[in-house]
Amino acid sequence: MIWLPTLTEKALARELPARAEARRILESCDDELMDVVAAAFRVRLRYFGRRVKLNYLVNIKSGLCPEDCSYCSQRLGSAADVLKYTWLKPDDVVRSAEAGVRAGAKRVCLVASGRGPNDADITRVSTAIAQFKARHPDVEVCACLGLLSDGQGERLHQAGATAYNHNLNTAEANYADICTTHSYADRAATVQRAKQAGLSPCSGLIAGMGETDDELVDVVFALRELDPDSVPVNFLIPFEGTPLAGEWNLTPQRCLRILAMVRFVCPDAEVRLA
Repeated sequence: MIWLPTLTEKALARELPARAEARRILESCDDELMDVVAAAFRVRLRYFGRRVKLNYLVNIKSGLCPEDCSYCSQRLGSAADVLKYTWLKPDDVVRSAEAGVRAGAKRVCLVASGRGPNDADITRVSTAIAQFKARHPDVEVCACLGLLSDGQGERLHQAGATAYNHNLNTAEANYADICTTHSYADRAATVQRAKQAGLSPCSGLIAGMGETDDELVDVVFALRELDPDSVPVNFLIPFEGTPLAGEWNLTPQRCLRILAMVRFVCPDAEVRLA
């Protein structure tokens, strides 16, 4: 594996690898896998040491979504057996978030189903964030509310939000096969709006949706270009009642290769595992 030390040195210097190098990680054989993981861990040690940050999600609005994202159990037309409820009251949001703090979370993420918030929704979420930050000023708050309109990110930031999560999910060329009710460009624009509002950008992908190696490389290189502070790597759980119900494509080895590839391409981003 004479190529691996070169790839590692590039990552340690935050130099973008060649696409062929990233793809080679995904194509590595099982006999090479532990060497790949060890090299990726060397990069992680440089930027993050042995620290682990626990992120706790609070589902503040569930189901009832007008979007048709194929992977999601809350999608339009989903037959999955999920809870459906509208916006939680701010006191209930704070109470749920504090359960995560007691469990050791250093960041809580307030997640809502839907295309995106209106201004009344932003007021509701901002109230909850302000209440929570008044009691837990050292805990980061991430919001994940869908597509942002102009000015909404600024309001969340003023309320005390640290970050905004909006994943690219898959490669641009593959996006229309996953969702038809909004576009890849819509997602990228929301990440940019969050960054311009002063929020720490959090954007990642979902692996296991039938994508090719080239498509995985495409989305991770696109993420590197967006330069988020945090890159969640989500592994699909194919829920019954969704179009991707039968997509059991991942193995533990495949997941490790994907994580290693993300680490080499985005060496100084917080890689979040979900």
